[in-house]
Amino acid sequence: MANPHLDADLAQTVFHDLHVELGAKMVPFAGYSMPVQYPLGVMKEHLHTRTGAGLFDVSHMGQVILRGNNPAAALERLVPVSIVPLKEGRQRYALFTNEDGGILDDLMVANRGDHLFLVVNAACKEADVAHMKANLADCEVEVVEDRALLALQGPKAEAALAALAPSAADMVFMDVAVVESDFGELWISRSGYTGEDGYEISVSNDSAVEFARALLAQDGVEPIGLGARDSLRLEAGLCLYGNDIDETTTPVEAALEWAMQKVRRTGGEREGGFPGAERILAELEKGATRRRVGILPEGRAPMRAGTQLFASADATEPMGRVTSGAFGPSIERPMSMGYVAIDHAETGTIIYAEVRGKRLPATVADMPFRPSTYKR
Repeated sequence: MANPHLDADLAQTVFHDLHVELGAKMVPFAGYSMPVQYPLGVMKEHLHTRTGAGLFDVSHMGQVILRGNNPAAALERLVPVSIVPLKEGRQRYALFTNEDGGILDDLMVANRGDHLFLVVNAACKEADVAHMKANLADCEVEVVEDRALLALQGPKAEAALAALAPSAADMVFMDVAVVESDFGELWISRSGYTGEDGYEISVSNDSAVEFARALLAQDGVEPIGLGARDSLRLEAGLCLYGNDIDETTTPVEAALEWAMQKVRRTGGEREGGFPGAERILAELEKGATRRRVGILPEGRAPMRAGTQLFASADATEPMGRVTSGAFGPSIERPMSMGYVAIDHAETGTIIYAEVRGKRLPATVADMPFRPSTYKR
């Protein structure tokens, strides 16, 4: 079999050779050759991120600048989220929706003064850019091609980044800043995808590898692959686009109401006006028929994506399914998330999963499975 990291059909990030040098196992992901794990192994990488600092290559994600007379008001035509009052130097989680109320992608939106800076998912970035260009004729949509993206996550992330960019220590969760450094201009946000305090840092391709090496030289910083990224985000109760949310799920079904501010809801100052508003606003008022929930299986075996869920041990028809499942190294037990019928979505409800022909009990649970440690 061909070595995946030599596959000519896969794109490579600027860090590809560094990953190989560090002993990474490379796999195809969203059209890119990406590191799934390093010699430390997925379990130790996960636990290291919780106690030290993990460095993740997230350069496969899309970086986009949105300019115009009022890009925030324009973007509100495509997302059920309040962007207009977002202060300069702050960012917010948002969702692109379709006319049926389904989720086209989830993204981060930062106010950087005269423009917005967006980070979108790798598998969706071409469609997202086309969607904005088609629907935001009053804006300039600029795809950032010459910058890499790193995530530095964990309790030692602040000290590691502050050694290279001291002002990063003054930032709090969801702050964004443009910082001068020995590695050129760094675009920093204090956010991430692990439930840990940490940062995402956009750096020029020309300086990216040197910057990554400087971070890896700091106390407690290790490279972390996609395997641990997945178990970390699942412990944090965070959705993976394409698994837990997609065009067939609405924000209300996905338990993402917290991302939709009152001003965009029924009776709000800027009510509706986004794709799928009729269905989404109705579900906000009356509820949806199903709900994304946390699931804690009994025993040690994870209930993986695709596992069917039943209301009872002898029910004939499934009433839901698992969308993500793994063993949680920090909580030392298996964990899953998935969709269940609304009358089985209450915390503490016992449901049953069909695993290898057997009905095994599990409990509907609150997420995150492990408390987040963001610096507020």
